[in-house]
Amino acid sequence: MAVQRMVLVYLQVAVVAALLAATGLRAQLRVGFYDSSCPAAEIIVQQEVSKAVGANPGLAAGLLRLHFHDCFVRGCDASVLIDSTKGNTAEKDAGPNTSLRGFEVVDRIKARVEQACAGVVSCADILAFAARDSVALAGGNAYQVPAGRRDGAVSRASDTGGNLPPPMANVAQLTQIFGTKGLTQRDMVVLSGAHTIGSSHCSSFSGRLSSSGTTAGGGGQDPTMDPAYVAQLARQCPGGKADPMVPMDYVSPNAFDEGFYKGVMANRGLLASDQALLSDGNTAVQVVTYANDPATFQSEFAAAMVKMGSVGVLTGSSGKVRGNCRVA
Repeated sequence: MAVQRMVLVYLQVAVVAALLAATGLRAQLRVGFYDSSCPAAEIIVQQEVSKAVGANPGLAAGLLRLHFHDCFVRGCDASVLIDSTKGNTAEKDAGPNTSLRGFEVVDRIKARVEQACAGVVSCADILAFAARDSVALAGGNAYQVPAGRRDGAVSRASDTGGNLPPPMANVAQLTQIFGTKGLTQRDMVVLSGAHTIGSSHCSSFSGRLSSSGTTAGGGGQDPTMDPAYVAQLARQCPGGKADPMVPMDYVSPNAFDEGFYKGVMANRGLLASDQALLSDGNTAVQVVTYANDPATFQSEFAAAMVKMGSVGVLTGSSGKVRGNCRVA
């Protein structure tokens, strides 16, 4: 069974890689890009991610989210890693990104990679490798990552507007946002499965819990949420200045598995945008499929990650390789 799953993953990734190559635009991304120029690159990334996640399992979700938030704003160019300056507020300090974490892990990886082969490995590729290794360490399928991305030199907080899916988005809005990145509705549903690990601040969903918030029904508890789950979350999110964090996947919060979809089927999707996947006929079928067929979820997630990792990439002579991921 394990062998069959791995074969399926490689077949899915191979199909996506072939499609990307056929476009010509992304053909310069390839598996094994650093085999000659920096053969230790992926090993270093895996070692540092393993150490970080071993010490703090929550960093697996953090590093995965970093890659997602990077790719959805200006493409996968590591612009999310750039620090703000006196004259510029960078992406990482925009509202949707202030809870991102894992920057220090990337710093450690970059320092080691630069020591091994200076000026060769991009910060954008480090993010893609780290996301893959985080998924694998949390119990998901490892997959091959085509590399060759170059780093951007522009990072503006204002660019995040409209590019990152808000937690209250409906299926139409999610489909539209993903579509602008060249990703299909099917890609959107399977990539939403990343919420099987990690946590969310109460402020991202508290409006679904009581009449003091805004819901799809115009006020009151969100009717699409299991009342027992509402009561549980209300205890975990008492209000006030504190903004605690709650696991995104109540079924198996620390495992990269199909638990997220089982939660959505049970009306226990934490974010409104998660639960919305059950409100549309097409996306609901996909949710049920993944909940009951973990192997299909894992293989399609891997393929979608490879596809997402090619969004808006800089390759060849475009962009640069930043020596410090925090500095443009």
